[in-house]
Amino acid sequence: MTAAETEVLDKTARETGMMAGKRGIIFGVANERSLAWYCAKYLYEQGADLAFTYQGEALEKRIMPLAEKVESEFVEMCDLGDDAQIDKVFDKLSKKWDSLDFLIHAVAFANKEDLEGHYVNTTREGFRLALDVSCYTLTAVTNRALPMMKDGGSVVTLTYYGAEKVVPHYNVMGVAKAALESSVMYLAADLGEKNVRVNAISAGPVKTLAAMGIAGFRDMLKLVEQKAPMKRNVEADEVGKTALYLASDLSSGVTGEVIHVDCGYSILGM
Repeated sequence: MTAAETEVLDKTARETGMMAGKRGIIFGVANERSLAWYCAKYLYEQGADLAFTYQGEALEKRIMPLAEKVESEFVEMCDLGDDAQIDKVFDKLSKKWDSLDFLIHAVAFANKEDLEGHYVNTTREGFRLALDVSCYTLTAVTNRALPMMKDGGSVVTLTYYGAEKVVPHYNVMGVAKAALESSVMYLAADLGEKNVRVNAISAGPVKTLAAMGIAGFRDMLKLVEQKAPMKRNVEADEVGKTALYLASDLSSGVTGEVIHVDCGYSILGM
């Protein structure tokens, strides 16, 4: 098959895909290995039009080529720790699009020193930063997206098993993810009558830029591969496909849920 024929097939697939005519914004793509990027690829392949943000100028050169691959016409810098920047992004987006169908939130951060040693040593500032970036930002962007979700919509965030059980070196990030999962439930309760669904994907360990910063991460991968019922680690594209499900009408009756995509590891007691 020639490149031209493949391009025609890809275009046809987008025109007839389950997300054809849908529009969404994605927060958290850092590079081509980001879970947010795998979410973007599957949504794009099924016809969605995508908007992206990136945190700072250092990430711009990474994000622009990726945005071009999925024909995105909206890429803006946005530090989610700054409400004024969030407002500015959604003001621009509302001038470009008259509606929004989904939002992907894949944003988390904690100081490296707070992911080492013992949780009891977490500083007040480290705690505040982790909770603000990893949890509150979901509420902040959802609040701004609501006026554009005129006919309902879907909000999807990413969490991890460290929110439920103690995972070595996850420390304050586990506390932040627990707060995030609670936020998912409260947002789902608030927004259900508006037909806006809010769900989380609890992904197993995947080799991303953020994950590699966690001490002992390679040992974590080995343990999951040994213990998980499926005897392997989850792949990033499996997380992307679950995001597609949650963003699409296939999950029209699902809200307030945390869906584990971890090859079954989370069902184990020992």
